[in-house]
Formats: sequence, structure tokens, C-alpha cells
Amino acid sequence: MPTPLERAQQALSDAQSRVIDDYRPDYHLAPVAGWMNDPNGVVFFRGEYHVFYQHHPFDAKWGPMYWGHAKSADLVHWQHLPIALAPGDDFDRDGCFSGSAVVCGDTLALIYTGHTWLGEVGDERLIRQVQCLATSVDGVRFVKHGAVIEDAPQAAIMHFRDPKVWQADGYWYLIAGARLGDTPLLPLYRSTDLRAWEFLDYVSSGNEGDGYMWECPDLFRLNGRDVLLYSPQGMRPVGYERLNKYQTGYRIGRLDSEWHFTGGPFIELDNGHDFYAAQTLEAADGRRLVWAWLDMWESPMPSQAHHWCGMLGLPRELELQGDRLGVFPARELVALRQAPLPSIAPWGESGSRWVPQVKGDRLEIHVHLDLLDCTEGHLGIALRCSADDQEQTLLYYDASLQRLVLDRSHSGAQVSGQRSVSIERAQTRLHLRVFLDRSSIEVFEENGRFSLSSRLYPRPDSLGVKLLANGTGGRVAIPKAWPLASGWL
Repeated sequence: MPTPLERAQQALSDAQSRVIDDYRPDYHLAPVAGWMNDPNGVVFFRGEYHVFYQHHPFDAKWGPMYWGHAKSADLVHWQHLPIALAPGDDFDRDGCFSGSAVVCGDTLALIYTGHTWLGEVGDERLIRQVQCLATSVDGVRFVKHGAVIEDAPQAAIMHFRDPKVWQADGYWYLIAGARLGDTPLLPLYRSTDLRAWEFLDYVSSGNEGDGYMWECPDLFRLNGRDVLLYSPQGMRPVGYERLNKYQTGYRIGRLDSEWHFTGGPFIELDNGHDFYAAQTLEAADGRRLVWAWLDMWESPMPSQAHHWCGMLGLPRELELQGDRLGVFPARELVALRQAPLPSIAPWGESGSRWVPQVKGDRLEIHVHLDLLDCTEGHLGIALRCSADDQEQTLLYYDASLQRLVLDRSHSGAQVSGQRSVSIERAQTRLHLRVFLDRSSIEVFEENGRFSLSSRLYPRPDSLGVKLLANGTGGRVAIPKAWPLASGWL
């Protein structure tokens, strides 16, 4: 009789013949088939980067969670590996939920949440969640060791998940997300061997307006400051902020000797439509890298009809910039660039202008906006444009709002809505780095001040690019652009 892992691999193999590639990314991590959500266990092991992810191999919808697995030697070219974890034991009967990975000597260890429904499937009022351990000597085949933290710090806590583990000062530390009633908590544990864990205290807890659950917490030091990264559920929108169902963001501060974190306000890490459950890794050269799920719960997901769903965003570098994090695409991604496309000189006439020299569905485009005399109207570009103008994704500066806007009202199947970031009145130039894949856009400000990441679902033949200018003053240019190669081996 085949094992659960063997059945899952066979399901993936069978589904590949049904997968439709219209929206499939070519240089982002996505599943072979089936469903993907949170990145798990991003780790550097024996000279290679490993990224695990929440995965349901039997359907393109969320279901009992497995751990999918891919690796890369360069953060650019990826290879799928066999599924790492399958649910079904007493401690993870209904799901191997999110967690992390660490290197312990010659062993790769996965620490994850084992999930069990105690009532009806899907009834989150009756669940059991425990923290589990699995190890591997080759980085591919894993042996489960069962639950290593069986009880939450308080008996009334049922939601208790997403352990993130790191090593410091001769100990292993573990932070997890927990929920007591509608109060979010972040318990911290310590261990010497990854098996026996001592509860230290709650690093932080929420107040009114902070949501009811903080998922996927991560705690790390950056240039002498402590950064608390988490994904809150239940925060309400405020103005242009927190418009997604859930968010991912951070606070910068200090973890004191009593294990309590104090710091600044919650700041969203990305301001697009689709960015959740981020997890970081300290690379071998000391950089802090981060991955996130490039989707959002309850968002349109047209690729489900194509027998796959979900992708991860590009690996990003985090830098401390005062009391904020700067976000940059990983420097290794320049290896994707193919022969450069012609540059497009600054243009500011009223209307729109097609630029046939730059088109495609897998591009890196540098966009320069000269805002000096832009006092009203819009200035920017349109991407993934159809010949009949029925489809286009707009990225523009709105002079009256003084905001950079990503508008996907006409970005293809099912999606809609705008997201935006504030631009300081004194800023006279805005330099952007834009990455397009078949069903995504990721926009980075060149100095790391912000990013906007969203899913798009245009027709495969919607490939055009236009310059946009209406109102008073300003010019837009595309000084550099490249088609991008595949990131799959």
C-alpha cells in the first residue's frame, strides 16, 4: 500500500496533464499542481536555499496541509523536490500547518504545527494545535518525531501555531502565534535540543484595534534593532492603509531581558493587494531575506480552474532605514535578465503613447517619473495592455492625492481595486523597479521605501505597454527594461 507521501506525489503527477499555463509564473515559486499558501521553513542548507510551503496536492483549493518543497543554489533558478511532510499521524491528523526550518549540526529540522479538528471539519471553535518536529539527513526525506510542545501556555488557548525557530546565545528560541479569546499573543520558548521546550513569556500581546490573531510571527535583529514581523487577522482599514482582508507588517523596537518587546507602530511591509505570511532567513552573507505568499484569503483565484493555485513573491532583502524597513528585490535576480530592450525617452504630452519596443508578460522595467511640475492629473504607465484597450494595469502618480497608485480595475479575470502609497510633496523624482510575471506585478521604489505586490489575470495576448500623462507637467520614461528568463531548472 502506498504511503501518504507517495499518494500525494502520484496526485501531483496525475494533475500535471490537466494544468493550464496561461497564468503560471515563469520565475516565481508556484506548485506543480494543486494549492499553495504560506512559505515555510526558508533555510540555507549545505550550500543551497530551501523553501517549503503550505500545499494541498489533491486539489487547487485549500485542504489538509502538506509541505511542498523546492530548492535553489542561487535564489534565481529553482527545482521542485518531493513533498516533505504529509498529515495523518495522531499529532497532525488534519494538517501539517506552517512552521520553520533550522540546521542543527548535519541535520535539517522542520518545526511545524500539527492540526486536528475536534469537531466538524472547518469549525475553528474546536481544534487542537501542537508544535511538532521532523528531521532529515539529506534535506529531502524527513522523519517525524511527533509533538515537542503539546500544550499552549494557557489551557484556554486553542489557536496556537506557526512556530518560527532561530538560534542565539547557545539556545534555540521559538516564537508562535496564539489567540486567547479575541486577544492575540506571541509566546516565546527556549530549548537546548529542539525537543524539550521551556516557556519564557509572551513577547507581545494585542490591544483593541490590533486584531484577534497574529499569524506567522518572526523576530530578528537588524543593525542592532529588534524587528517583530507578523500577519495580523482582524485589523480594520484606516484611510488608505490595511485595505486587504489581512495584513503583513512589522514593528521595530527592543526585546528586553524579561522577554518583552516594546517598539514603534505597526507598519505594513507591502502595500499591494496580495502579500501575506512573510517569513525571513538570515543568508550566509548576513543579509536578511524575506518571502511571502503572493495571494490573499478570499481574493479571486482564477487559476483554480486551471488545476493549480498560489505563488510566492520574489525573495527580497530587508534593510533598516531609521524606524522603517527598506525592501529591495534580491540582488541575485539580475541573473534573469535577457538582452536589454530599447530605452524610452522622457515623455510628457497629454494622453497615452504605446511603446512597442517594450512589451511582454515577463519583464523587469525601470520607470522614472519626473514630478517637478506635475501639479494635477496622472503620470505613469499602463502594463499588460490588450490591443483593444479592454485590459490594462495602471501604475501612476496621482498629483491631487500625492500618491502612487496601482490600479487593477481592468487587469483581467475577476480582480479589481486600487492600492497606493503616499509620496512626499518635496519629492521631485520617483524611480521604480517593476517586475511582471504572467499573473503578478511587484513594484519596488529604488531606495526601498515601499513595494506594491498584486496578482493580475490578463489574457495571454495582453502584452502591451503605454506611457500615460494627463493634467499639468511631469514626464515619464523607461530608461531600462529586460525580458526575463525562466527561473525553473
